[in-house]
Amino acid sequence: MLIFVPVVSICQYETNEQMTRKYMNKDKIVIIVAGGKGERMKSIIPKQFIEIQAKPLLMHTIQAFLRYDVTIQLIVVLPSDQIEFWKALCKKHAFDFPHQIVSGGQNRFYSVKKGLELVSHSAMVAVHDGVRPLVSVETISRCFDEAEINDTAIPVVDLVDSIRQLTVEGSQSVDRTAFKLVQTPQVFEAGLLMRAYEQEYSSLFTDDASVVEAMGAQISLVEGNRENIKITTAFDLKMAEILLENSNF
Repeated sequence: MLIFVPVVSICQYETNEQMTRKYMNKDKIVIIVAGGKGERMKSIIPKQFIEIQAKPLLMHTIQAFLRYDVTIQLIVVLPSDQIEFWKALCKKHAFDFPHQIVSGGQNRFYSVKKGLELVSHSAMVAVHDGVRPLVSVETISRCFDEAEINDTAIPVVDLVDSIRQLTVEGSQSVDRTAFKLVQTPQVFEAGLLMRAYEQEYSSLFTDDASVVEAMGAQISLVEGNRENIKITTAFDLKMAEILLENSNF
């Protein structure tokens, strides 16, 4: 996903210690949305359940947040027909980390909305893709820390390839430094996120930041980690296997 950045100003994590956080005593919650079907991987197993290093991708993703904070509240959103399969996988792998499971909606917007129904108190809420198991502790920390100050935070990385914009005449080169690639987790003050998801659905809502932004809120950017890829193809899966085998994730 691309985001246009008129003035590039990724928030400086180093200065946060000098600022008063409004929400430092609030609970931390992560809604992990896992609604994939594995079609682009040509797999009969939903992509979030494909195993890497003898463990489903979704379990790697959950453990990334537990490495950040073992007390974080975990909400996993799954298609209703995958819930029993997930429970069986948890039993098979002795994956007994406490988490709540909720049946998702017809698309990502409605799935996040269903997850928010389990958020009943003031908190800082992250929303993360279930098939991004390589998010680093540092990225998660930067997102929560920034959201505690400015209510919102999304991780982004620079583009390294040239990009072109499609036009009526064909296409034209554009300045890649004016754009960022957007990742998850995207973290928000719970009340703000809940109000945003009371809006009518729009096809322009491609992530949580676009939903919150449609309500007029400013979105704060923090540095992501390039390994934090969304696994949607067989190539992505191979990359994730290599990264997991040769890193501290």
